Amino acid sequence: MITGLVSLRAQQFVFASSTFSSRLTHTMTTKVHAIAQTGFGTGTNALYDRARPSYPTECLSYIRQVSKSTAPLNVVEIGAGTGIFTRALLAHSAWTTSIGTLRAIEPSEGMRDVWTDTVNDNRCSIVKGTFDNTGVEDGWADLIIIAQAFHWCPDYGKASAEFGRILKKDGAVVFVWNLEDRDGAGWVAQLRDRIEAHEKGTPQFRLNLWRKTFSTPEYISLFHPQEEEQWAYHLLANEQIVTDRAQSKSYIAVLPPDEKAKVVEDIKGILDRGDGRVWIDKEEGTYQYPYKTYIVVARKK
Repeated sequence: MITGLVSLRAQQFVFASSTFSSRLTHTMTTKVHAIAQTGFGTGTNALYDRARPSYPTECLSYIRQVSKSTAPLNVVEIGAGTGIFTRALLAHSAWTTSIGTLRAIEPSEGMRDVWTDTVNDNRCSIVKGTFDNTGVEDGWADLIIIAQAFHWCPDYGKASAEFGRILKKDGAVVFVWNLEDRDGAGWVAQLRDRIEAHEKGTPQFRLNLWRKTFSTPEYISLFHPQEEEQWAYHLLANEQIVTDRAQSKSYIAVLPPDEKAKVVEDIKGILDRGDGRVWIDKEEGTYQYPYKTYIVVARKK
C-alpha cells in the first residue's frame, strides 16, 4: 500500500554511497555471485516474494512511455526473480494490452519456480539465463527491463554487448531499483546501518558500482548516454514487514541462525525506539516506510 507518492523531475542523479534459439543450451558465460546464489537460493524465495515491495504505478507508466511503439511489445526481463515486477507490469492499466510477448530470464531455479507459480499469463515465459547470455534472438526485443538485479552484474561490457545484440533498433534497456530511503526517517537510517554491516563486499546498488557500465566501450558504441529518474514515496510498514524484508536481503539470508536472530533483535530495538516514525494507525501498529525508486534508461543508437 502506497500512502504517498512524490515524483521528482527527470534528471541526471548520483546516488551516493547507493522459439528460443540454441543459445539456451550453451554453458552460461557468467558466474552468478556466490552470495546471490546462496542468499537467493532454494528455500529463500517464498520469503523474498512475500517481503519485497512492488513498484509504484507512476514508475510503471513512465517505463511504458520509454517505447514509442503502439504495437504490442516484445519485452525481455532479465533477473526476473520471483515475478514481483512481472506481476506489477501485467496488472498495470498502461501495460494490459502493451505486451505482445514477455521473456523472463532468471539464473536462480528457486526463483524461477516461484515465478512460474505466480505469473499466470500465456504471453509470458521464463528460462535460465544471465545478463550476458539470454538466449534471445538478435534484434527481437523492444524493451529490456531489469528490476532490482543489475547491481549483481559481474561484467558490464559483456552485458552491454548482449543488450545491444537482442534489442531492435531504437530499443532501450530500463534498469529499476527500489531502496529504503535512509534520509526519510531516523529509524530507516539506523535499520540500513544495522543490515549494511553484513554486506561483506557484495556489489549493492547503493555503492554505484553498476555505473561503470556507462563508460565501457561496448556501452558507448551501442547506446546513448543514460537518462535517469527517481521517485520518493511511502509504503505501509509494521514490525513484521520490516523484519521480514531485512531477512530477505541476500547477505542477511546467508547468516548463521544465531547471527540472523541478533539482527532481528536489534531491528526490533530500532523499531521500538521509532526515531522519526510517522504513524498510519498506531493502534494497528502501522507506519510510513520511506522508499525511493530509481529508473535508468539506456537507449540503443
